[in-house]
Amino acid sequence: METITTRTGIELAFDRVSGGDSGTVILIGGAFSYRQFPKLVALSEKLADEYQLTVINYDRRGRGDSTDSPGVYDVDNEIDDLAALVEAAGGRAALFGWSSGAGLALRAAASGRVPGITKVVAFEPPFVVDHENFVPPAGLAERLHALIAADKRAEVVRYYMTNGMGMPRVLGWLMPLTPMWKNLLATAPAAAHDWAIMGEFMRGEPLRPTDWAGVEVPTLVISGAKSNALLRTAARAITEVLPDARHRELAKLSHNPDIDILTPAAGEFLAGVDRTVA
Repeated sequence: METITTRTGIELAFDRVSGGDSGTVILIGGAFSYRQFPKLVALSEKLADEYQLTVINYDRRGRGDSTDSPGVYDVDNEIDDLAALVEAAGGRAALFGWSSGAGLALRAAASGRVPGITKVVAFEPPFVVDHENFVPPAGLAERLHALIAADKRAEVVRYYMTNGMGMPRVLGWLMPLTPMWKNLLATAPAAAHDWAIMGEFMRGEPLRPTDWAGVEVPTLVISGAKSNALLRTAARAITEVLPDARHRELAKLSHNPDIDILTPAAGEFLAGVDRTVA
């Protein structure tokens, strides 16, 4: 584990997996994820081993071994965290984001606040661009922040999964029976950071090209054919408004991805050996 301290005093923990001379990519997990999440670890290793990429897999603020800013939830802070990581990577790096982590990658690239971003891979950013499937309720932030402030972690997990992510309520009550429950509780307070990233783009409104005009680097948007309609629609919608993007929908892939299916699409694009047809 390595650490860096950002200009605002946040300590970010990360693992660096050295692969070769194909460049560096920073992995950005989504809600309730952390750098030791097994699928992020597997993705790190495969990108390094099979595509000679140096991979930085980090704990976003409030997760794992990174510190937090309790009660302060602002996307610009996480963008600044990424700027510090790109600098630590030598000043140039691609970004791979998963779910709300994909939203963060895109917002960082659009912001102009992170010099040195070379490419972006956005895996299923959960934009909500219509009212066909699910729209989070108004007032979600206030309720979420109150639950976090009261340290009601189980309620945070259930509330955010059902109201912020659209999962069936029954799953929220079954989660405590799963091996992942302990890790969900550990990362629960960081869910407010995910909402700070995604909230304004989950209102059931079309995405505006002006919000994304700053994403000038080549971008690959990936979705899975087994994922729900909301995520597949979101992938198409963001691709249409980005200046330099292409979309790939991968058969047999879901939002809980098979890393063996996800890695080739991401790795070929990131390493510059893309052999696919648009």
